[in-house]
Amino acid sequence: MKAFVLTQYKEQLRQIDVPEPELGNHDVLVEVHAAGLNQLDEKIRLGEFKQILPYKLPQVLGHDVAGVVLQVGPEVRAFKAGDEVFARPRKDSIGTFAERIAVPEEDLAIKPATISMEEAGSLPLVALTAWQALVERGNVGPGQKILIHAGAGGVGSIAIQLAKYLGATVATTVSAGNKDFVRELGADVVIDYRTEDFVEILHDYDLVLDSLGGENLERSLKVLKKGGKAIGIAGPPDAGFARQLGGNPVLVGVTTLLSSGIRRKARRLGVIYEFLFMRADGNQLREIAALIDAGDIKPVVGRVVPFDQTADVLAALEKGGVRGKTVVSHQ
Repeated sequence: MKAFVLTQYKEQLRQIDVPEPELGNHDVLVEVHAAGLNQLDEKIRLGEFKQILPYKLPQVLGHDVAGVVLQVGPEVRAFKAGDEVFARPRKDSIGTFAERIAVPEEDLAIKPATISMEEAGSLPLVALTAWQALVERGNVGPGQKILIHAGAGGVGSIAIQLAKYLGATVATTVSAGNKDFVRELGADVVIDYRTEDFVEILHDYDLVLDSLGGENLERSLKVLKKGGKAIGIAGPPDAGFARQLGGNPVLVGVTTLLSSGIRRKARRLGVIYEFLFMRADGNQLREIAALIDAGDIKPVVGRVVPFDQTADVLAALEKGGVRGKTVVSHQ
């Protein structure tokens, strides 16, 4: 089986032959038709998460998959051969940059019927991130004001649509060329980050979803009302994240220290900072699939490339310039 494998941190992915996936009792063997590319894959390649996500190398990368079920484990009940499915496999089961992958049954959902494999392959990580930020952590509802940074990106383009479905007023930051695009997604307030200062424009917001980190995250705290919340998906990680990973006291202490600065600044302003590292969840994907089939959320695929170009397009991902997601396809 061909797969794109990371053999050493900070090296390029290499396409090599690897053993066929081992199928556990609760696993589903999926023939990969499409796989979304995410910044997370590039950050892992560069070794940025090796202290908190210590993958054993060599490691097949890839966190999004859409495909067809080939075989199921003896205790799988929800899926059968021939089903069209999509998933974000859990951290111990990643590896969608391959021809086939074994996915835990709990992480999997039936693919939305109204979209293509490439569109389905673009969704799991970004849609679950948006869902867990806005629905689980943010309890977003009618009357709330939400700021979503990088609204033309993979997470942002889905989060805008989900926030509007939930009834919120949505502000977002983009380049001038993407203003009309995010308005079509539902954004109410659109800010050109190159020429406008969102801190001067936005006030008394309930929630910020930040995918940029650093100074942008710190400045985002200032647009929140008292008791408001900033959710960061670019760091720094906090103790809650360490506990989510089942971390030992040392890891909890390290992540507490890493996030101490931003949490201190948040407390001074009377607001809250939380780090979100999305988790795999097939039940949530089923809810998202229903919204897609109802037309409430539309996938945003900016580019589809052949499977053998995976390494090149992943390395170029950080340069931006693509609306929504880049997807590799086996078709």
